[in-house]
Amino acid sequence: MKKLISIILLSLFLVCTTELYQLLKIPTLVEHYFEHKELNPEMSLVAFLKTHYQHPAKDGDYGKDQKLPFVMHSQPLVLVFTVNQNFNFEIKKDFLNPLKSPKIPSKDEDFCYKGFAGSVWEPPRILFA
Repeated sequence: MKKLISIILLSLFLVCTTELYQLLKIPTLVEHYFEHKELNPEMSLVAFLKTHYQHPAKDGDYGKDQKLPFVMHSQPLVLVFTVNQNFNFEIKKDFLNPLKSPKIPSKDEDFCYKGFAGSVWEPPRILFA
């Protein structure tokens, strides 16, 4: 149940805040394609898409053309949250227990070459001819 609710909430968030809402207009695209197919039975899907997306023209059905997916873009939903000035956040210290962990050394002296770290950025001393 939690997984289903998570998927629904994530889908709702993505549809509201991105261009994914355009995918909800696909039935309009299919319906408009069949309208063009009735007028011109030889029109292929590629020709229909080129007509409406690659070379759009203002013709008799321009209003319907503007309702197709990814033709018109709008601003996605923007959510802004503010916190009241009287809001207080308190941490109870009795719930926080200090973590006890073994001390881990930051470097191993056996594998560290003495003087190597300081000479890494020096220019070479021997020129190869």
